[in-house]
Amino acid sequence: MGIGDVHYHQVFHFLKGFCIAFLFTVTVNALEGKDCKESVKLIAESTDLSEEQLAFLISGMYTLLREALRLPLSTFRQEVFKEDLKELRIPEDFITDFSSIVFGNRRPVSEGTALTQASRLPNVQDFKWRVDVAISTSSLARALQPSILMLMKLSDGTAHRFEVPVAKFQELRYNVALILKEMNDLEKRSILKIQD
Repeated sequence: MGIGDVHYHQVFHFLKGFCIAFLFTVTVNALEGKDCKESVKLIAESTDLSEEQLAFLISGMYTLLREALRLPLSTFRQEVFKEDLKELRIPEDFITDFSSIVFGNRRPVSEGTALTQASRLPNVQDFKWRVDVAISTSSLARALQPSILMLMKLSDGTAHRFEVPVAKFQELRYNVALILKEMNDLEKRSILKIQD
């Protein structure tokens, strides 16, 4: 069974009692920046799940909790969160566990860590581009073919320069538009909206 064939609600049914609690503990520890490699190995040895299924499950739980912890409690309602989890077809037992982590006593520690980890990656500070046409090259096939040259400066001071053929740029443009549409669709879901 491949990753594409696995759904969270199917994988959740494989897990029992102690393993479930341990899985949530490992996920919260990962959110707090702790090393969880040994714990994941223990879970893998104590379940019938493949490594691929376990990785799929933990990464999904991690992402779901990280995103939920980013929302302020003042605007995020527990009932709405539970309904959204039901919509994702997560079993009721797990909804209670997810909810107790997001709205329970471990939230302050997890919340602070999740937010600081999210801000570690550098941001794009400046982005410049231009169209370049090579008049003469060692390959006649490339002569007079336009390409796009890009320079991206990041907040950590690094700069990345790269050249993209027009066909690849069109593919990039299409994929960015597709991602923006999907982000827009996701923002319409109530789990990501700020509730008054």
